[in-house]
Amino acid sequence: MTPAVRATSLTKTFGSHTAVDDVNLTVNPGEVVAFLGPNGAGKTTTIDMLLGLSQPTSGTVELFGMTPRAAIARGLVSAVMQTGGLLGDVTVRDTMRMTASLFVGSISIDDAMARAGITDIATKKVQQCSGGQKQRLRFAMALVSDPALIVLDEPTTGMDVEGRHSFWQAIHADAQRGRTVVFATHYLEEADQYADRIVLIRQGQIVADGTTAEIKAMAAGRRVEAELPGADEQRLAALEAVDTVTVRGNRVVIHTSDSDAVARYLLTQTEARDVTITSQNLEQAFLRLTSQEG
Repeated sequence: MTPAVRATSLTKTFGSHTAVDDVNLTVNPGEVVAFLGPNGAGKTTTIDMLLGLSQPTSGTVELFGMTPRAAIARGLVSAVMQTGGLLGDVTVRDTMRMTASLFVGSISIDDAMARAGITDIATKKVQQCSGGQKQRLRFAMALVSDPALIVLDEPTTGMDVEGRHSFWQAIHADAQRGRTVVFATHYLEEADQYADRIVLIRQGQIVADGTTAEIKAMAAGRRVEAELPGADEQRLAALEAVDTVTVRGNRVVIHTSDSDAVARYLLTQTEARDVTITSQNLEQAFLRLTSQEG
């Protein structure tokens, strides 16, 4: 299966500053992948290179086995950026008509607007639309060519909570059709809720890549709790991969990097019951993995 995205040793420098530093990334068709990182981490620069808007200093980018520009020319790739690309004195429907005219093959503009949730504002002029409505219009425009890959760069910046929720409901519904989605965001809850996979970037380098659960566990391990009267604290502390053990009455709390092994021990070698495993939240993982000391 040809990857939707393959970046190899991708590097971008601006003078003496390295914005993206030897990034290797593969995204398979159908994945929903979030780029997370602090401001200035290299997310937008990476997105620009994936879309062919900026040329890498070194390394290569392939989209479906082609150069970004070739894939875009074939209608395989669309993007929803933070700003730009809209004429204020044109209606939403006319904007969609003009967009559809740019492609040899396109889906129905009514279908695209319905998927983006903007059918009810079809006759409204773009300048009268809210920020959230404009972003949903950009999403509808991106859908017209029926792309296999949609790339979004901080698409909900400036939206209120309701607008962000509505926008992501539209994206999520479309992703369920099997479309590949790659997006950069600084809203952790968006990545947590909508991404199959999270790529954490710090100072131009990928510092973590995995599911939300894997990222959380990678950052700070997990906590195993159990009801265990008379727990042998020293014996539990001696188990491999155990960081700390705390006994609170009949309840024992164990911090570990291998929760499966600890839970297995408790369930097979002790009288423990009511065993639960929890991980750190994504915000804690993000702060730890993207900190300067991380």
